[in-house]
Amino acid sequence: MAGGRGDRLGEVVSVAMPKNLHKALEPFLIIVGSLSVSMVLFGGFVALAGANPVEVYQTMYRAAFGTSFSWQNTLIRAAPLMLTALCTALPGYLGLIIIGGEGAVVIGGLVAALTALTMPTAPPMVVLASMALAGMVAGGIWLAIGGALRHYRAVNETISSLLLNYIAIAVLNHLVTSTFRDPESLNHPSTHHIGEANMIGLIPGTDLHWGFAFGVVACVLTWFLMHRTVFGFASQIAGGNVRAAQIAGLPVGRLILIVCFVAGAAGGLAGMVEVAAIHGRANDTLNANYGYAGILVAFVARNNPLAIMPVAVLLGGIRASSGLLQRTHELPDATVLVMQGIIFLVILFSETLYGRFSKFQKQGAS
Repeated sequence: MAGGRGDRLGEVVSVAMPKNLHKALEPFLIIVGSLSVSMVLFGGFVALAGANPVEVYQTMYRAAFGTSFSWQNTLIRAAPLMLTALCTALPGYLGLIIIGGEGAVVIGGLVAALTALTMPTAPPMVVLASMALAGMVAGGIWLAIGGALRHYRAVNETISSLLLNYIAIAVLNHLVTSTFRDPESLNHPSTHHIGEANMIGLIPGTDLHWGFAFGVVACVLTWFLMHRTVFGFASQIAGGNVRAAQIAGLPVGRLILIVCFVAGAAGGLAGMVEVAAIHGRANDTLNANYGYAGILVAFVARNNPLAIMPVAVLLGGIRASSGLLQRTHELPDATVLVMQGIIFLVILFSETLYGRFSKFQKQGAS
């Protein structure tokens, strides 16, 4: 009798819980578990460094989310992470591992700044629109190079996109120290300033620039593109089985180029925002490792553009806490980079756990 009641209860729970929820529960639990393990490992690291792990986490929370100022600082740092995460997330639908977001940011920011300098008398809105378009096109082309090399020449996209980062940084350093250098930028070679009138303003009532809104809109639009359109469905088919997609007549090469271009455009927009909202000019501050941090955001979010938004806020908060950790606990500001590295390694290890929980598999199939 007890066994019969238990079986009926299991059937009721199975019926009440949609099949899609079973599928979503496994990655959710694995990600939460991975982050928990990362926190334990990082706690051990700071303990070895002579700090109290509990107090460190309290400080990090206070610095990231404790006040309205902390929240705004966190969201400012999250804005470029949303966009650079798309550089890795979107090609992931095609089974590609692209890590060239840093190069797209650098090239996009550089081209956006130079575009503004060629339009000294144009209205600010025209300048900003031109900067955004130029930065997105430049970033899109830059990342599409890696996709083209992968499809047409069978060059590993991870290696080629990584090397393209260094080429982009070298191009930036060369141009801002020679051809386009502002003579007044003595100790920090930069281009000329784009002009205060051409800077992106703040969201009314906040100290948060419009780049955050760009990131949210980009994540929502790309999610719709990849999950609610024929193009997105075709991309996922090609990512699941390239050979089957080719037999079905899908233009795999065109899909790769378009997806990589859209992904790079997001990175180029991030570079444009860094120039127009923060620095006002192009220099080596564009190489701020937002592209590399975006890889971690995309992996934790499992390439889901909607999940990228909260993950970017979380990682933005971690990065925003570095200064307070240094002042309060005398830890180096690079401590947060150690935490990012630990999270990255644990997330990579957790990939081996998917599909190993038979309970979720049976429930999802029933």
